Amino acid sequence: MQEASVEAGDILSQVSQTHDVIMTLDKTISSLEMQLAAARAAKADNEKRSSEKANPRNEQINERQKVFFVMGIITAFSSRKRRDSIRETWMPQGTCVALLLDYVGILWFWTTTESVKMDEALSVDKHKSGELQPVVKCEKKEASVEAGDILSQVSQTHDVIMTLDKTISSLEMQLAAARAAKADNEKRSSEKANPRNEQINERQKVFFVMGIITAFSSRKRRDSIRETWMPQGKDLRKLEKEKGIVIRFVIGHSATPGGVLDRAVDAEDEQHKDFLRLVRYCNHVEGYHELSSKTQIYFSTAAAKWDADFYIKVDDDVHVNLGIVGSILARHQSKPRVYIGCMKSGPVLVQKGVKYHEPEYWKFGEEGNKYFRHATGQIYAISKDLATYVSANR
Repeated sequence: MQEASVEAGDILSQVSQTHDVIMTLDKTISSLEMQLAAARAAKADNEKRSSEKANPRNEQINERQKVFFVMGIITAFSSRKRRDSIRETWMPQGTCVALLLDYVGILWFWTTTESVKMDEALSVDKHKSGELQPVVKCEKKEASVEAGDILSQVSQTHDVIMTLDKTISSLEMQLAAARAAKADNEKRSSEKANPRNEQINERQKVFFVMGIITAFSSRKRRDSIRETWMPQGKDLRKLEKEKGIVIRFVIGHSATPGGVLDRAVDAEDEQHKDFLRLVRYCNHVEGYHELSSKTQIYFSTAAAKWDADFYIKVDDDVHVNLGIVGSILARHQSKPRVYIGCMKSGPVLVQKGVKYHEPEYWKFGEEGNKYFRHATGQIYAISKDLATYVSANR
């Protein structure tokens, strides 16, 4: 340590601030757990309704018994005399009253706790009880606080924040998955409830949709693609009907809707009919810093318009061999949650001021760690279930 003379007051201030962060993260976890529970309940309700609509004749058989109230008498193995006393006095015999053994409750709680640990998710109760929170005593009577001890507490608090943040990430993933499952169940339920309208509302079934991400200034790139590997006119429609391959240039609208840029793309689309205009679906405004959002919107829009096995994102400076792409995807058609591309994993840059500095570097573990494996942005493909996931959690 270069400077051992650390001001105790400043460190205590940092401890107080990090403690506030812990409280905020704890509230976030509580909120996410509530949303996750609500999403799971909605999913279960949708599944029940879907089952009832699909099997109307069996509805009476599967329906739960309607009663006024259920009374559970909490008991233990050692309480036989108490149970007999209840049976002999106020509890009628032959009535279906469940005696809930204390052991069952303990077993359920233990199992739940273990599963949470397996998922690396922490109980909110533990947070609130202070089990994971460092105890920081700031007594005015004793000002002679050891700087080393406080620094240790700061380090422990930092570890707690990292743990809580991982918990939030885990809950967000579970919530997103539950929302995606709910959206899928609602779609199936709607199709079963309206079989006559299914053909009208049914999306076109295709092999894959390829969205070429482009910009207003990229007319030459689009023309180069049209002149080389992308079929035009009738050949493009034939490719869709015979091979199930849909190719579109993906673009939103300018910051001034209806301006020169938008009219130019409208004219180009009228000529070639090969655009997927995001403006018609979600009013996306073009911009360099909006590329991530544009990609998410593209996947959501394409998934809503076409029922494809795969959805591909391509940059407009990439020339594609459709035959090779098709053969690669065909080998993965029967697999769930497919994510294909040129995968990489670069280092997480901690130093401030450098290009691509990661402000939240600590989320990725210890210093020197790398990002999780991901595809480079030029071209990659995701399967239908992942596109549904993106659409439900955008």
